[in-house]
Amino acid sequence: MRTRELERFKKILNEQKEQILKNLRETANELEALSSSEVNDEGDHASLSADNMIDSAISVQQSSELREIEAALGRIKDGSYGVCEMCTEQIGMDRLKVKPHAKFCIDCREIYEKEKH
Repeated sequence: MRTRELERFKKILNEQKEQILKNLRETANELEALSSSEVNDEGDHASLSADNMIDSAISVQQSSELREIEAALGRIKDGSYGVCEMCTEQIGMDRLKVKPHAKFCIDCREIYEKEKH
């Protein structure tokens, strides 16, 4: 992969990282506000509980994506970015454009998903 392409992906990954960090901060603030809210009845409690579960699930997903982004930035740094971790072939440019933190090519991703379930 050319240096210009690597720099473009690095910029995209860093922008995504900053957005996720911002989202995580906002979610943490919302969870804190929810925990300090006064609950007047069972309906309020149920609503707060649902909001809390949704915010927590979003945080878990965002944290996972953040780890993937940081790993991709590490691969850029060590020169292995764009190489499938399973088959060691180049990950297609179209796939990287859609998911810049991809660690598997499309074929290996399908294998990984089948083995996971």
